[in-house]
Amino acid sequence: MSCRVMIDNAGCSNATRVMIDSARKHGILLEAVQVLMDLNLSIKKAYISSDGRWFMDVANSESAVSLMCSFHVTDLNGNKLTDESVLSYIEQLTTGDQKSFEGLTALELTGTDRVGLLSEVFAVLSNLHCNVVDAKVWTHNGRIASLIYLKDNDSGSPIADSQKLEVIEAMLRNVLKGDNDIRSAKTSVSLAVTHTERRLHQMMFADRDYERTPIIKTSDDSPVVSVQNYLQRDYSVVNIHCKDRTKLLFDVVCTLTDMDYVVFHATVDTSGDRASLEFFIKHMDGTPISSEAEKQRVILCLQAAIERRASQGVRLELCASDRKGLLADVTRTFRENSLNVTRAEISTRMDTALNFFYVTDAIGNPADPKIIESVRQSIGLSNLKVKELPLIYHQKGERDEPTMGTGGAMLLSIGSLVRRNLYNLGLIKSYS
Repeated sequence: MSCRVMIDNAGCSNATRVMIDSARKHGILLEAVQVLMDLNLSIKKAYISSDGRWFMDVANSESAVSLMCSFHVTDLNGNKLTDESVLSYIEQLTTGDQKSFEGLTALELTGTDRVGLLSEVFAVLSNLHCNVVDAKVWTHNGRIASLIYLKDNDSGSPIADSQKLEVIEAMLRNVLKGDNDIRSAKTSVSLAVTHTERRLHQMMFADRDYERTPIIKTSDDSPVVSVQNYLQRDYSVVNIHCKDRTKLLFDVVCTLTDMDYVVFHATVDTSGDRASLEFFIKHMDGTPISSEAEKQRVILCLQAAIERRASQGVRLELCASDRKGLLADVTRTFRENSLNVTRAEISTRMDTALNFFYVTDAIGNPADPKIIESVRQSIGLSNLKVKELPLIYHQKGERDEPTMGTGGAMLLSIGSLVRRNLYNLGLIKSYS
């Protein structure tokens, strides 16, 4: 990705500013946001513009066809970025998974979620002498999607035997089918090189999880999404208000990009533990959203994208020496105690397994602390620990702008919103 990156640690009192200037092309914004996401950075504010022709007083005519971004970021503890390796990585702006999955076989799974499903999947892989090196598991609206990276347990090499791969796929498909999911259960060997979390979004989108009804209790704090058209400029305006969390902007931009929308302007603002995001979008052919049905589809898809990664349940961290069957044993213990895994992140460093599981009871309620403690006793108190995510809470700065509302008031002020964006990017002299 060819672009100019500037990092400023002096201009903002409580965040590091990352400024990006790049030639505009479809997907370039997602690539930039992906770099920040891979570093687990918290985005306090963002100003994005790639349509400098909106106003005549653009300082630089080249910016009319450039993507200009300004991100105010911190680490998860709310501190400015000082680690030189992190700053250097941002400046290089090289996209792609930070982890290398070379030498591993990638499996993609989608199907109907149920209590104990993950334990059955890992049991099958263990019995077939497969070592799970890395995996991510998401669940949403009764569906499950997973990318699993594995190698042969005996040789330590990727699984190249086509007959063995066919057996693995067939057995996992039977597990995913259960008693009533004959049509939608899917397993496949992944050959495409796509960012893991982007691929999970694509898998759940293809599975149409956004159209399905939740089968277990979900959070009461659902994202509020609205879509309106501003026909004078041929834009559709998307507003999102939700609880803030890491990787939120990536999840939204990823979904808009894969739905073939282009973001021309965007603003991200956070206050306390809340986030407000606003996007001015068009189709790739330059037209706005054209029907009420399309508006509703965008709303449902964005709500789903935000909810898939919502941290539901108790967060358990497993840190133990890696061994054959470890995941099968741990997830079997969850199943035997009626714990439902809503999300999982599996990784292996050297010979150590470092895994995170988010668990609820069988119907989505908070798990009984006594059951959690019993599970920890079974697996090992020193190996399995309850680990809460760091709370994201943004102090409101003295010069923070007020959060923008939705509805008619938003459309009436649309010109000033874009002016403010361009001003914050240094493209115009004033937005008053």
